[in-house]
Amino acid sequence: MSQVRILLGAPVSDLVSTIFLRDSRSLESRRDTTHDTKCYGARVARGATRRRRRQRGAIDELPSGALRVRVHVGRDPISKQRLDLIEVVPPGPHAGVQAEKVRTRLLSQVDEQRNPRTRATVGQLLDRWLEVLDVDPSTKRGYESKIGKHIRPLLGSVPLTRLDVETLDSFYAELRRCRDHCNRRPHVQHRTTREHRCDEHRGAPCTPPNPASCRACARACKRHVCRGLSDSTVRQVHWIVSGGLDRAVVWKWVASNPAQQADKPPLPHPDPKPPSPEEAARLVERAFSQDPDWGAFVWVQMTTGMRRGEICGLRWSHVDLDHAVLTIRRTVFIGDDSQLREKDTKTHQQRRVVLDPETAAILAEHHARARERAAALGETLSSDAFVFSAAPDSQLPYNPDTATQRYRRMARRLGINTTLKNLRHYTAAELISGGVDVRTVAGRLGHGGGGATTLRVYAAWTSEADQRAARTVSGRMPARPRGVDEKPSGTRSAASQVDVAADLRYLKIANALRGAIESGVLRRGDMVPTAKELGARYGVAPSTAHRAISHLVKENLCNSSRGKRVTVA
Repeated sequence: MSQVRILLGAPVSDLVSTIFLRDSRSLESRRDTTHDTKCYGARVARGATRRRRRQRGAIDELPSGALRVRVHVGRDPISKQRLDLIEVVPPGPHAGVQAEKVRTRLLSQVDEQRNPRTRATVGQLLDRWLEVLDVDPSTKRGYESKIGKHIRPLLGSVPLTRLDVETLDSFYAELRRCRDHCNRRPHVQHRTTREHRCDEHRGAPCTPPNPASCRACARACKRHVCRGLSDSTVRQVHWIVSGGLDRAVVWKWVASNPAQQADKPPLPHPDPKPPSPEEAARLVERAFSQDPDWGAFVWVQMTTGMRRGEICGLRWSHVDLDHAVLTIRRTVFIGDDSQLREKDTKTHQQRRVVLDPETAAILAEHHARARERAAALGETLSSDAFVFSAAPDSQLPYNPDTATQRYRRMARRLGINTTLKNLRHYTAAELISGGVDVRTVAGRLGHGGGGATTLRVYAAWTSEADQRAARTVSGRMPARPRGVDEKPSGTRSAASQVDVAADLRYLKIANALRGAIESGVLRRGDMVPTAKELGARYGVAPSTAHRAISHLVKENLCNSSRGKRVTVA
């Protein structure tokens, strides 16, 4: 009405045209809105239909008639490229059905995260694994050395998706064949990659070659001879590969670890080779003749059985000469920067080792020499100074590699085939042969597991212990039965005469003990002398004396129980 009132002054024709124009514009506007709404609804409907028709994965027909099934997985974490699972179905009347089954299977792998998520190679995996590996620097250097020398040349370019059990078995077989991974063709093995003279003989070469005494023969380049890695080294390579693949499974790079089913080498048979007591005496004598400090080093290493890093990291604050006890807290190792570093022990625990009087005296003399060297410099020997050091003020530890090389050279000059680590074998063998229980030996050597490692690796066979075992078994055996074919007493053999003499000796001991009991010398509850004491008293083997005690136990004159001394009943 307001609009009508405004136009009252205008002609009627203008009013009618104005109203008509307004209504027509409103109608067109409504038509445009309806049209837009219908178009938008149609687009939404077409999009929904397209989404309903869209399937995960694609099946493409190749020119050969085969069907290629492709399922998108994601992005490769290494190359950041698109990653698809692809499988080709050969052409045939049922190719479409088979392709649909393959697509369903691949989609199931993706949904269950059983699909490989990368096209990375074994070398790329091991590089990534070393970045996150938390081990000691020396252990990591060993891993890097084996990866660079054995794993990367043979398996570095193999994709993880193609690494299977057969490939790993062939890889281990190649390591056992040749450690240099040769091509099986004869060639000269050079000692260095730099320019050099393959034969350093100034005149005619030695005939035959004598590398033992001729330096030129020892350094001459020789024809290659295939030598495989030992089982222990191949097993170490296997655990490196397996450790990297285990981490790849956790990262979802691969679905499973094929190294778990590979034919890995068995555990190496422990073959400790400790020096004999005679060889140990020669080594100690030569060490003291070279240098008193070096002699003290070898002596302490031999009597305590410490690891080379532990004895190099020993400080005077860890040595209690008054109570003859040293505490092993730290160990020395060579860091990545080729500098000496300190860390805790291999088992991450400290231990105390009691010293015998002779070792304590040798350390006291060594301490006096260290004080004299410090006083010559106008300084006082610090309590944190290293026990074994090449520095005058004893502030730098002895290099473990230097100790190993010096000991090897000394043993080679004496004609003894041994290493510094074999002194740990020597300590373990001597302690076990002396009757020390395994747990105590393991505690002195710093082994965990209750002594299992000590028995399996370090306890060498000794003839003395084997002889004691034979006497122990024979001492508990019953008397040998006499058959009807026994020879007359006048024609007894030498073995029979020995048996009779042994019977007489054990009966003599048994009668003496019986008389002591009946006369009251040994009363009820008194402890009977041990078999070792009786053997020393009567000049017989302990097994014979034990047989006499067993005879009295059978007569109910003595009481015997496991773990306790025999007493008078």
